[in-house]
Formats: sequence, C-alpha cells, structure tokens
Amino acid sequence: MISIRIHGRGGQGAVTAAELIAMAAFHQGKFAQAFPFFGVERQGAPVESYCRISEEKITLRSQIDQPDYLIIQDTSLIKNPNTFKGIKPTTLAIINSQKSATELDLPQGLKAITVSATSIALEILGKPIINTALLGAFAGATEVIDLPALKKAVQEKFSEKSKELVEKNIKIVTTAYEAI
Repeated sequence: MISIRIHGRGGQGAVTAAELIAMAAFHQGKFAQAFPFFGVERQGAPVESYCRISEEKITLRSQIDQPDYLIIQDTSLIKNPNTFKGIKPTTLAIINSQKSATELDLPQGLKAITVSATSIALEILGKPIINTALLGAFAGATEVIDLPALKKAVQEKFSEKSKELVEKNIKIVTTAYEAI
C-alpha cells in the first residue's frame, strides 16, 4: 500500500489534491481512498489530507503517520513540526518552492524534489492555486499515478465548473509533469 500525506494551508486545495490522486489511481484500476484532517480551520491555517493507494481493497481508516510520499504546498509549513512527523528513510517529498531542495531547511536524509508550482499556476491560471501543479510534479517524479489518469481525474473533477478551467488545469498538470 502506498501512503501520501499532503500538507497545505486552507484554501490551497490540499483536500482536492488527495481526491484527484485517488481518482487517478482508480482510473488505473487500483483501490484508493482520500480524506482530510482538519478541525475548525480557516483559510490560511495548516491542513492535512491523506491518500492511500493499493492493488487490494483498503480496510485501514486512520490518519497516515508514516507516509511514503509528502506533498508540501507551502514552504512555510517546513517549520511546522507536524510536517515531517513519521517520515521514513524512503519517504520522498514534493515541495512547492522556487528554491532547490538543498536550499531548504529539511530534515537530514529526506529525499525531496521542488517545483515552482506557484509560478506555473500564476502563469496558466492567473491564481496561486497550486494543487494540480504539485500533482503533475508528483506523477512525473513517482509514477504512482500516470499522466493520462491524472488528466482524466482533473477533467472529471472540474467539468462541472467550466471547460476553460478543465483545460487550464490539464495544462498546469502537464507543465509540472514535464518540468520534473
């Protein structure tokens, strides 16, 4: 089973990101679950969301304490002690940053890849909504989900809103995927 923990701030789309990963995994014929963890958070407060992917039915229903992958939407969360709790020697972090991983104050030994998701989102969407950019980077770096399945999940998730929003988010996903 693969476990993914997403750290973001309220309003950055951490919950939607977990849902999109699960949808993409489902399109690849895998079992998946996605769920958030937050209380009375407000926009800008730290939030976590989780996703599990497996070839077999998932019966576990708990928070992810030892993630295989971290997706960090905001570098200010690097200072939050909860961000790196339970990491393993094999954990890989995908971080939204213009800096390289070596320039960030990360736990020693953590494998990390950075992508300027904010720049990609601003360029294509005109807003700093970075969840789909980070998912494109995640797909490119890990192959846990593939690009066609992720595009299909984005299309399904955003089709109710507008065709333009779907097209822009697919472009964001593809741009970030190719950047990795």
